[in-house]
Amino acid sequence: MTDMTSNVAEHTHAQSKRKTNKTEFMVYFAIIFLATLPLACLTWALAAFKSRSFTDKGPMARAWSQAQIITPMIFNA
Repeated sequence: MTDMTSNVAEHTHAQSKRKTNKTEFMVYFAIIFLATLPLACLTWALAAFKSRSFTDKGPMARAWSQAQIITPMIFNA
């Protein structure tokens, strides 16, 4: 007969590790997002002034996309 309880500890450990990694990822994402926001505001304002148009991505969208690019680079290293 097969013992089905032998993998229980590994399974719960993997779930808690995954949850910890996701929490850590979100913390890093928030820090990077807040750090890139001032520069994103500046570049957005300069681009809007130069093109005399506000149709480009706003500063929040720019900072969000930069955080989406930078954060996975940290976790892949």
